[in-house]
Amino acid sequence: MATRTQSKSKTGSQSRTTGRSAAGSKSTSTSRTASRSTSASRSRSSKSQNEDMPNSKFHQLFLDGLKDIYWAEKALVKALGKMQKAATSEELADAILTHQDQTKEHVSRLERVFESVGQTAKAKKCPAMEGLIEEGQEVIDDTEEDSAVRDAGLIICSQKIEHYEIATYGSLRTLAAKMGHDEAVQLLEQTLNEEKETDVLLTQLAESSINEEAAAE
Repeated sequence: MATRTQSKSKTGSQSRTTGRSAAGSKSTSTSRTASRSTSASRSRSSKSQNEDMPNSKFHQLFLDGLKDIYWAEKALVKALGKMQKAATSEELADAILTHQDQTKEHVSRLERVFESVGQTAKAKKCPAMEGLIEEGQEVIDDTEEDSAVRDAGLIICSQKIEHYEIATYGSLRTLAAKMGHDEAVQLLEQTLNEEKETDVLLTQLAESSINEEAAAE
């Protein structure tokens, strides 16, 4: 009798264990199904956002900025040529020439940015850069040839241009990152760093000798 009782007790215990196992398995299965459903929902939502992005106002703001700086860089290539010829200091002339070569590369790089977001490169007139270029021409017109004062003025105008470009590329990089345009972020970051390096170089030229010479004229 004791043996049969123990057997029944053991059988009942096994039955309860099996029941709990089945319930746990069902719960785990339900949890996994819910997780897959949530993941799929997020994926659909992300896909929907990506599909809508080209038509969003935020994306259009980004494209307008690209068109603006694209025009600015193309116009700057010509302007830097005039500034380079007008410079008195050989060091400044070389720095401007280097920046001109970089600017040509920046134009090509912007075309790659347009391509990376599925757009054709287009330029939109940039009033800010137009004004900065005109200011550089005024410095050339209002200063004497072969003077350090002219060089000092050209550096000031060049740095104003650099600061505008730094602000623009930094902002465009941030917008691109927000939208997940990874390739565009990388390209814009590269140009941004080059603009910062040029700004530092111009400061060094001004402080090393040009400003002192200009003050003595």
